[in-house]
Amino acid sequence: MVAKEASREPWRYSAAGISIALRVTPRGGRDDIDGIEQLADGRSVLKVRVRAIADGGEANKAVLMLLAKSLGVPKASVKLLSGATSRLKQIAVDGDPARLGEALRQLVQAKAADAKSTD
Repeated sequence: MVAKEASREPWRYSAAGISIALRVTPRGGRDDIDGIEQLADGRSVLKVRVRAIADGGEANKAVLMLLAKSLGVPKASVKLLSGATSRLKQIAVDGDPARLGEALRQLVQAKAADAKSTD
């Protein structure tokens, strides 16, 4: 049961696309998706880091651009739902929910494989 909880995906499907729970690290040295993390309260989040600073919405813009590029969707399809001034954010991505979910799964699995190969 615990292993199943740890692998919960931090995104939810809807008719219009998906919404993703993120934990963002601004000034993280690079723009990248670092995988899935469990928060202390049990929620799963997608860990994202960006080079931009958290000032004037620069980090938020960088996060939206990174997700659009990573998922192969137009920038206009990625919107910040909540958490504009928080590290924890909800992002909506418009598009085919099945394709978007699979793209996220592949990104996360590639990160997990990279982490194992460097251990």
